[in-house]
This record gives sequence, structure tokens and C-alpha cells, in this order.
Amino acid sequence: MAVAAWLSLAAGAAQAAGFTPPKGCTLDMTVQNRSCTVSQHYRCAQDKPGDQWVVYFDRDGASYRSRIDRETRWMESTDLRTGLTDVLEDQARDHASFSTLLKNGRDDFDFWTRADSGERLRHVGHDVLTGQKVQIDGVTLEVTQFELTTFSEGGEVLIQRRGQQFVSRDHGRFYGGIEQSSDWTGTAQETNDSPVTFAFPGQPGFGAVTPEYDCDLQMVRGRGADILRQLFEEART
Repeated sequence: MAVAAWLSLAAGAAQAAGFTPPKGCTLDMTVQNRSCTVSQHYRCAQDKPGDQWVVYFDRDGASYRSRIDRETRWMESTDLRTGLTDVLEDQARDHASFSTLLKNGRDDFDFWTRADSGERLRHVGHDVLTGQKVQIDGVTLEVTQFELTTFSEGGEVLIQRRGQQFVSRDHGRFYGGIEQSSDWTGTAQETNDSPVTFAFPGQPGFGAVTPEYDCDLQMVRGRGADILRQLFEEART
């Protein structure tokens, strides 16, 4: 029922060409990304301090929603097309830590997520600050390098990812970049989910749900973020 309500909300938002966050929540910014996606970033009064939500839209509407905490841990994520939700398990060998990354320049992690279907996935990797800073649409971002391997509960390697991302100290979160990934079948690809524009309250594009960048390219090469999520779904069957 919750997913159905969200899909209904997303459809209404798309028809109105604007995003409205759930009751009790405030939209902070709208980010147009490469790979033909636009993301809506918001916070909710009922959540813990530092928690943030994001909903991604592609040309077919809302596709993905997630919540992170102040340490940018993946607290929960939902594929809005299938309704499948993953949540972070409390116990971890090494939880991801945004504060450790900013303080030491590197953060290693080794944690588990559990789907509402009962399936568990292990995520192992690291993030490293390169020392490089860039300006994108007036926002200062720091460049990172990362590696991430996702395992099945039985220890099989499902997906390996590596590449470059961005972090914002002011926003307290990561943004996508250029990365390479491969799955258990040997299929490999490169995607670019870098942010292109940031819109804040009162600015043009704030709340817009129509992606603007690389959409023609994605018709040929496929939707990068959606492909990765599809790989997870195939690994579960």
C-alpha cells in the first residue's frame, strides 16, 4: 500500500511537472544528473537529525527512493517499480562513515542489507578523497575514488563497482560520477551519473521531474542506474 501510494504521488507529480514531498517533509534541492535522471532531495521532521531522502525520476517517472543517515549509511532503499525494499542491518563489521572519510580522507566499510523478501546482501569496499575540488553549477564538490563489491549471502560475487564520485560537506552526502561495473555473468559497463545542475527553493528547475541530460544517449546505451538495479533483481532470481 505504501508503494502504491508513492507511485500515485509520483504520477501526480509528473503530470503537474513538479515534485511535492510527503507531508511533514521539506524539499531542499533538485539535481539534474547525467544518465537521464533528476533527483529530489528532501528531509522529514519525524526522522532522526541528519537523515535525508532522495527520489530519482527518469523519463518514465519515479523509479527509486532511498534514505541515508548523517553518516550517509544506506538506511533503506526502494525500487518504486517493483516495490522491493532493502534496509540496513544494525550489526556490521564496519559501517560506512562520512565523518571518517572527511576527517581521514578514507573510509572502509563492510555491512549487510536485507530485502523485505528476506534476502541478505553484503557490501564491502572503501571511499577515498582525492584532494581535488570542483565547482558544478556553483556548488563546491570534492572528488572521491571508490570500490564496492556486493556479495550474496553465500559469498558469491554479484556486482563489482569502481570509479569516481563527488561529496558535498555542506549537503552531507555523495553524488554520482563516472564508474565501471561488472556482474557475475561478466557483463561490464561504464556509466556517468554526475550532477549537472542544482536548483534550490525559488530557483528555476526546483521540483522539476523531467530529466534533461543524456536522454537521447540513454536511448541507445540504456539507463545506467536502472541497469545496475536490474542486475540486482536478476541476481535475486
